[in-house]
Amino acid sequence: MASKLAGLVASVIYLIPLLLVLFIILFPGWWVKHTLKKYSIEYDELPGTGGELAKHLIERLQLPVSLEQTDQGDHYDPQDKTVRLTESFYNGRSLSAVAVAAHEVGHAIQDHSKYKLLRLRTQLVKVAQHSEKVGSLMYLLLPLMTVLSRSPVASGGMLLLAVGAMSFSVLVHLVTLPVEWDASFKRALPLLEQGEYLTAPELKVAKKILLAAALTYVAGALMSLVNVWRWIRILRMR
Repeated sequence: MASKLAGLVASVIYLIPLLLVLFIILFPGWWVKHTLKKYSIEYDELPGTGGELAKHLIERLQLPVSLEQTDQGDHYDPQDKTVRLTESFYNGRSLSAVAVAAHEVGHAIQDHSKYKLLRLRTQLVKVAQHSEKVGSLMYLLLPLMTVLSRSPVASGGMLLLAVGAMSFSVLVHLVTLPVEWDASFKRALPLLEQGEYLTAPELKVAKKILLAAALTYVAGALMSLVNVWRWIRILRMR
């Protein structure tokens, strides 16, 4: 009986950190989606849609960028100099649509003002795309190389290179977070406040939505960190 109780306690002790990690990883993504959906209800008091606000801000600030509707997620493309909004935010007359549109225009302002972190992120994304492919290929080839070389040093070195390649995604996310925060609270929020597009109560809600927009990549960053940590543990066990 005592041994069963000890085993149960050990299982609970092991389970608690696991659940905590899952909560930390999953909660930000859930909260972002919940917040954006909650305030995506059509709101007739607004003077225009998200797309109309984005177009107005682009013209008012004389930004050399275009505006498009997309099904690939709301984003600003620094390569094509284009603000892209999904259909619900492009045509939607909601607080989420307005705040997200202002956030993406915020990225366009960053690009136009040569914001260093945005430029760094753009360069890192290019490197990360190649490094992730290399890292994935190394993981796939690792068992074969281990059998062929029969050398733990060679397989360990290959695993280390793979972990290093995959770590680039973590670096991209770490740079992305301050870029997103700046787009929301240093660019978009002042535009909404100074332009008096929203009332004081609406601005309060917009701040929540801008926070959600800024934290969109947090879940991805945490997943990347956990993934790299998992492979580092495998490397240490070799």
